[in-house]
Amino acid sequence: MRKATRFSKSFTIDRSILDYLQRTRSNRSRSERVNELLRRAILDEQYEALEREAAEFFAAAGETERAERKAFATASHRAITREDE
Repeated sequence: MRKATRFSKSFTIDRSILDYLQRTRSNRSRSERVNELLRRAILDEQYEALEREAAEFFAAAGETERAERKAFATASHRAITREDE
């Protein structure tokens, strides 16, 4: 685990979150628990952004691929019918 660097910042935290931290911190300090939860939340947010980006990429690629597949199928059909003649 990384050594924490202290910065003085003020945040307002809901009472329910403080209660949750108290229940789940085990032998760690509240600050360590908050940092752990924030790191997890940041990773979750980054993964969600990557999933959205991938979905957008593959949705756009799908449209192009469908057009290319259709053109390939049409050309293949023409080639096959020419061979039969």
